[in-house]
Amino acid sequence: MIEFRQVTKRYDSDHTALRQVNFGLERGELAFLTGHSGAGKSTLLKLIMVMERPSAGEVIVGGQVLNTLPRRQVPYIRRHIGVVFQNHKLLFDRTVFDNVAMPLEVMGTPARDIGRRVRAALDKVGLLSKEKMNPLQLSGGEQQRVGIARAVVNKPPVLLADEPTGNLDPELSADIMRLFAEFSQVGVTVLIASHDIALINDLGRRKLTLDHGRLVSGVGPAGGLHG
Repeated sequence: MIEFRQVTKRYDSDHTALRQVNFGLERGELAFLTGHSGAGKSTLLKLIMVMERPSAGEVIVGGQVLNTLPRRQVPYIRRHIGVVFQNHKLLFDRTVFDNVAMPLEVMGTPARDIGRRVRAALDKVGLLSKEKMNPLQLSGGEQQRVGIARAVVNKPPVLLADEPTGNLDPELSADIMRLFAEFSQVGVTVLIASHDIALINDLGRRKLTLDHGRLVSGVGPAGGLHG
């Protein structure tokens, strides 16, 4: 579902963010992306979201090589990738329902389908009873769940999360990780960038570790490294 083949990303002659990165994630796999600050985690996620293009190598998502993707096709690819941010990026002048509905509205989903799909996503994250509330009325953990519902309302085959538990206590963090595991069980490929090594180790999932732009563990059998 996601494959990096000898991917290098240079921003200028003095800064190489990723160096010959190789790995593959299968459909329904959940893996963690770790590494020190500046290791290249955000760059790797941006390459998957086509916010950046590699300097060398190939980034492949769902069989589509992203390097040569025409600009007009980028929005189509992004519709198939859900993204969860650390700071939620919710709109506080809209209700919980309206925040989750945004991706569907952008796609032009018929109104009769929006309500059904939004409520199904909110039910999945345990917030169906709070659809009419303003996000400011919710706790930090609940706001993060709204962000997750918004990311999955379009049923994307790929879900990316950038430090999704960075502002949450350990119990809430574990709850959020259980949600991600549930999505992977129904076939969603999930990649989570996180500094929370203790939580990652507790979950026992595959760990892709970056060190100064190089992948030092977690490639898998094809690449010979394990994490």
